[in-house]
Amino acid sequence: MTASKTLPLVRDPERLESRLKEIPPEPGVYFMRDSSDRIIYIGKSRKLRSRVRSYFRDPKQLSDRIAMMVRQVADIEFIVTDTEAEALALEANLIKQNQPYFNVLLKDDKKYPYVCITWSEQYPRIFITRNRRQGKKEDKFYGPYTDAHLLRTIQRLSKRIFALRQRPQPLFKDRPCLNYDLGRCPGVCQKLISPEEYRKTVQKVAMVFQGRTQELIDVLTAQMQASAEALNFESAARIRDQIAGLKSLNADQKVSLPDDTISRDAIALAADEKHACIQLFQIRAGQLVGRLGFVAEVGAHSYAPLPTPNLEISAPTPHTPHPTPQLEPGAILQRVLEQHYETADDVEIPTEILVQHELPEAEMLATALSQRKGRKVTIVNPQRALKAELIEMVERNAEYELARTQKLSDRNSQAMEDLAAILDLPDLPHRIEGYDISHIQGSNAVASQVVFIEGLPAKQYYRHYKIKNPTVTAGHSDDFASLAEVIQRRFRKYVEDPQMQRVGNPDWPDLVMIDGGKGQLSAVVAVLQEMNLMEDLRVVSLAKQREEIFLPGESQPLATDAEQSGVQLLRRLRDEAHRFAVSFHRQQRSDKMRRSRLEEIPGLGYHRQKQLLAHFHSIDYIRQASIEQLATVDGIGSRLAGEIYNYFHPPQSIN
Repeated sequence: MTASKTLPLVRDPERLESRLKEIPPEPGVYFMRDSSDRIIYIGKSRKLRSRVRSYFRDPKQLSDRIAMMVRQVADIEFIVTDTEAEALALEANLIKQNQPYFNVLLKDDKKYPYVCITWSEQYPRIFITRNRRQGKKEDKFYGPYTDAHLLRTIQRLSKRIFALRQRPQPLFKDRPCLNYDLGRCPGVCQKLISPEEYRKTVQKVAMVFQGRTQELIDVLTAQMQASAEALNFESAARIRDQIAGLKSLNADQKVSLPDDTISRDAIALAADEKHACIQLFQIRAGQLVGRLGFVAEVGAHSYAPLPTPNLEISAPTPHTPHPTPQLEPGAILQRVLEQHYETADDVEIPTEILVQHELPEAEMLATALSQRKGRKVTIVNPQRALKAELIEMVERNAEYELARTQKLSDRNSQAMEDLAAILDLPDLPHRIEGYDISHIQGSNAVASQVVFIEGLPAKQYYRHYKIKNPTVTAGHSDDFASLAEVIQRRFRKYVEDPQMQRVGNPDWPDLVMIDGGKGQLSAVVAVLQEMNLMEDLRVVSLAKQREEIFLPGESQPLATDAEQSGVQLLRRLRDEAHRFAVSFHRQQRSDKMRRSRLEEIPGLGYHRQKQLLAHFHSIDYIRQASIEQLATVDGIGSRLAGEIYNYFHPPQSIN
């Protein structure tokens, strides 16, 4: 539909106006493409023409990030839909499929845990994680939960109520562990239960995390009565115990409403000039069954802004540390709800949603959710009685969360201000990157890149590097060359594409910190000078022994106190880079040690080694396996299985 353009639309007003006139005033989805024909943003609107035109009216009304996006737009595409609900669903699918760079709503906040059920596996696992980016498409995440202690309690009780796998890896190769004898595990490791039956059990546990505990109790009660009528008293007693355990989960609920016939969610927020803290209470059968928390970044220096144009704020004037945002709370709640229900199962959608502020597209969202649920879903902004009191309670919780966020933000702001004063930086270092090398005498040399945004770890931007320099081998290490290689690989895209914006680009760091002294810093500075990047990049190093800060070209460290807040910020960054590098190095070394013996087997390549280890989990289990067991692994036929078996069990010579 489009061809690659050489000029952005803002630099070609005639083509821009022509393209805007082609967009109809109907509901649908629009695409923003850059000069390389890549989709960089996807949005939806009930009136496509007015929404898209709003991006190009007054750049001063856009945030730094959205303004940067608009400067890169070389073409605009659109898909017209029959209804607004179709536009909502299409936008979610296209964003998930294309992952546009500028489609960022919620901060990837690691303090809130999720529950993950790995439906992609034959025997699903249930575990708590703080990273939704891991896992496969089929896996299901529930949360984020604000009460980690309560979440772990529910997980622990679920394992007591239902027979679930208790260990991530089997304890024994050819027999189940004690948990099977105690009835706590159905013998997953030895496949003593079929995948179909086990998945039925996991589906019951999933109902607990979906807030459908009472519904599950009703189902189990019917099953218990059926078992009793069939004189299967052992099964009835087991189900009776499960029901009792589930009822104990509800015993600790602190919120109860008299109307127990309607499932509802209540959402509210509290915001300042930088953050919006959102709380969502899930109420089922009159009881609070879940409290979810979200954080949206809405400040001018945000690295995860809200994409909807009318949520953006004016660009700050120079020397204005805290600009006043032009927030529309209802639009924030709208986007949070859209993203939350996008990943929810249809049965999790409540029939009533209470909102603190009117949503700008409430009818569109309600229609889409009603279609998914199969019954009417209403969105209400209550003004009186119990529902309004519930919204007030949710808002108070959001205010407490905002206060904690502000306190942490103030501490980090002080540290960034101190660091800017120490290094004589023109602005606060909002994005700081730290680099470190890890190896053992040159073997398995790796590097880490960690990122702090607003003084906090942003783990979604962390990156590992395997050192490729052929001179860095076992017995011969070279940290200087390794750091130079990593920095060259990190920033080479800015050399390959000279038109790529540096300063102001969310991917461009305000400060780079190297773990080491003058030698490590000099090696990095040399490669950056070759790449002509030193003019726009500030680089320092932090030596371990005395916590000394070195600047390029300076023979002496800066006069600082190791306990200064700015120095402590650099130390936290340095320690995190070191931890991340060491953990990756240990992983690489462990993998190599496990594969070292397998590499000696003729015909067993790297891919098949991985398959063997994924199936048996250790060299010892592979050694104990029979030829028939080895041959069951994908890619390992009977001939290769014999080779593997004979390697670990060489024939005895007969004299």
